[in-house]
Amino acid sequence: MTKPFRDRTEAGRVLADALSHYAGRDDVLVLALPRGGVPVAYEVARALEAPLDVFVVRKLGVPGHEELAMGAIASGGVRVLNDEVVRPLGIPRAVIDQVTRLEMRELQRREELYRGNRPRADVRGKTVILIDDGLATGSTMHAAAAALRQLRPERLVVAVPTAAPDTCDAFRSVVDEVVCATTPQPFHAVGAWYEDFSQTTDDEVREYLAAANSRHVTAASG
Repeated sequence: MTKPFRDRTEAGRVLADALSHYAGRDDVLVLALPRGGVPVAYEVARALEAPLDVFVVRKLGVPGHEELAMGAIASGGVRVLNDEVVRPLGIPRAVIDQVTRLEMRELQRREELYRGNRPRADVRGKTVILIDDGLATGSTMHAAAAALRQLRPERLVVAVPTAAPDTCDAFRSVVDEVVCATTPQPFHAVGAWYEDFSQTTDDEVREYLAAANSRHVTAASG
């Protein structure tokens, strides 16, 4: 079976074509879920001539059952709770706050690592394109979209190179637009649709963001 994408760079270029109706607009902001979403989003931001930033999300796991998400926190100090988990389990607010503090430290560490002293992009009133390298269950993207909504973008678009068809469809009721460049069936896993799905490193994330920032500053001053 032929895989749609050689690597995340090629996937980003294909996704950029699917998002070409947003090119050249000054209200568009591209946000990447690190780490794998960053090389994809870099190509999209470059093609659309839009700024690029990361949107870091950390799951709030139930103590003792960390794989079960009782909520999530994200860039901008946003916290979203999953009442379908919190209420039936009767998780005390103090426990939620304690887990939040721990995960917030890690979120801040990652943001400083990736962004350095560059200010966080302001999403208010913008058309935000939220990008990852693919969607299997979509749980992280759902958390990111819910958190991002609280920061009040004008329009929220979820865009990925590849996704499970049902997962892609589920986002249509969650965001203003969802763009899934390919929806192979059966899907199995995101990495199955890349020839090279090697892990993106923290250093690479920083390099992509620095290059995008330098390019955008140059374009704005020119």
